[in-house]
Amino acid sequence: MPKITEITAHPGSLTHSGTQAQPTRHIHVLGVPLDLGASRRGVDMGPSAMRVAGMDSRLEALGHQVTDGGNIRVEIAETQVPGSRNAHYLDEITETCSRTAEAVVKTLEEGMTPLLLGGDHSLAAGSISGVAEFHRRQGQKIGVLWIDAHSDFNTPLTSPSGNVHGMPLAALLGLGPEPLANIFGYAPKIAAQNTVIIGVRDIDAAERENIRRAGITEVYTMRDIDEMGMRTVMEEALRAASQGTAGYHVSLDMDWIDPEDAPGVGTPVRGGATYREAHLAMEIIADHGRLLSFEIVEVNPVIDEHNRTADLAVELACSAFGKKIL
Repeated sequence: MPKITEITAHPGSLTHSGTQAQPTRHIHVLGVPLDLGASRRGVDMGPSAMRVAGMDSRLEALGHQVTDGGNIRVEIAETQVPGSRNAHYLDEITETCSRTAEAVVKTLEEGMTPLLLGGDHSLAAGSISGVAEFHRRQGQKIGVLWIDAHSDFNTPLTSPSGNVHGMPLAALLGLGPEPLANIFGYAPKIAAQNTVIIGVRDIDAAERENIRRAGITEVYTMRDIDEMGMRTVMEEALRAASQGTAGYHVSLDMDWIDPEDAPGVGTPVRGGATYREAHLAMEIIADHGRLLSFEIVEVNPVIDEHNRTADLAVELACSAFGKKIL
């Protein structure tokens, strides 16, 4: 197993002794209060919940420079018509994702690291399209770590619910829905060999076939994490996402974590990662040092307990951006 190399921080880049062991960044926060992709309402308040939990200030305490770009404009469900029963609000979601993609490209052009706060997971079709487009212009590919209880690999033809938050990874691999897949006018945005799904435990039968059709082989279920351990899974995942790429985008759905620790999510599934496993995964990502962009999605304050899930989301972001115990 290849050893993960830890990056040495530049002199003077540390703030509080022992809390930050990575070079500091200029992080640009973007909220995407999108809840058109899911049946359960409330994730549109996720960006606010994470800001209230101190996302900006806690990253700044690690020595990072943080700017907040506010929220991407999102249509309100009550003012729109759902449209096709196979892909509810697809036009409106595509418009939001296109705006998100453009904002991410601009962020990267200005030398900043995008940190996106969701919102439902359909926003990833926009965020990852933006990261992929920026690096495509440099002649580079990107990898993706999709950390989620679900694979989000349905299409309008296979979705049992018509909820678009179950389709973004399929769109990014070019399977559809076509409007989401073709942001910036081309598909796919990412390569199957550099796409890794981690922590899944709830996959539709049709999604299994879609994953095979797309050619994704790096899929780690919760059983794999149980049997192999989080460190081995993350080492293998990072190797795949990094091979021949400029680095990787991390898409973290908070329902990856067990509902005991993250109760405020739209689609909770028992048997997820523990609090400590989740932090370990983020710490290993930080050690690896090739993070291009990061997003946290599906925080739903409506069903949370005293903002516990949003607070954990902020903790995990800090770990991904280099916070250390010692």
